[in-house]
Amino acid sequence: MLGLIIVNATPNGYGVYTSGNQAKSKAIFNDVLRTHRDSFEASKLNKRSYVKELNRIRLNHVNIISITDGYVLFEYQEQGSVRYLSKSISLMKNLTILVLFFSLCVSAYSQKKKDPSEKESLFRWGFKGGLNLNKIQGESFKNEFSYNYALGGFMQINFSRKLGIQPEINFAQTSAEQSDDITVIYDDLFLGGTQKKAKLDYLKFAGLLNVDVGPSQRVKLQLGPQWGILLNEAVDSLKTPGDIFKNGEFSVLGGIMLQLPLFHLGTRYEIGLTDINGIDNQDKWTSQAWQFFVGITL
Repeated sequence: MLGLIIVNATPNGYGVYTSGNQAKSKAIFNDVLRTHRDSFEASKLNKRSYVKELNRIRLNHVNIISITDGYVLFEYQEQGSVRYLSKSISLMKNLTILVLFFSLCVSAYSQKKKDPSEKESLFRWGFKGGLNLNKIQGESFKNEFSYNYALGGFMQINFSRKLGIQPEINFAQTSAEQSDDITVIYDDLFLGGTQKKAKLDYLKFAGLLNVDVGPSQRVKLQLGPQWGILLNEAVDSLKTPGDIFKNGEFSVLGGIMLQLPLFHLGTRYEIGLTDINGIDNQDKWTSQAWQFFVGITL
């Protein structure tokens, strides 16, 4: 990977900004732009035949080449060959901005060596809050992410300069829009109509393993289990008010955090392992979420 390349279109041409080798990245971008301009422009007219889903490609093989005119041009490796594709920006627009900003910060601080006199405290604690992008997978719900929020607190127990654990307590709000199939599968429970939603409030307890990477010892890889307790649920269009979700959910988390002396920021992905359908086993409901957070560490 050469690093992220951000392209700014101007009346005089393109400005190239990169977190990797700037000269080499700029030369590659110019070659890509010249060689693939026709296919890149054609993709705007025939998106279905050209655009591929990125979730079929390993993320560590993907490089963002340019962001122009509402489209993102990607470079990725597949079976030893370098390929290119474009994808229109919708919800992805805000995600891309956050990922780019976070990646540039991580790249800068991970290369900076930590002062040997600056030791990691045995105990630290902090607070955080941020964006919770979640969805519920299943035929009863639409396959799209919804914007919500999460707030929480944590304690860090650092056994060494490289390894520690981080217990957390978080409040997370999740929501999902119901599909038309829910009135077919559960016609005895739901009324007809559109724009039906389910909103859930969880109290979540996580236990994460922190592993410091890079010479800066400020970039922490995080991985661990999580248990969520359902505090409240609000479901539209029920014929008879009642609970349709299970009271508990087990999930796993994986992510990365940039730890500064006082502030921190990070992102993580959450995968639910529990079928949270509290009605029956006709349709399996599992949750997924992207979280982007900032906070203070004391």
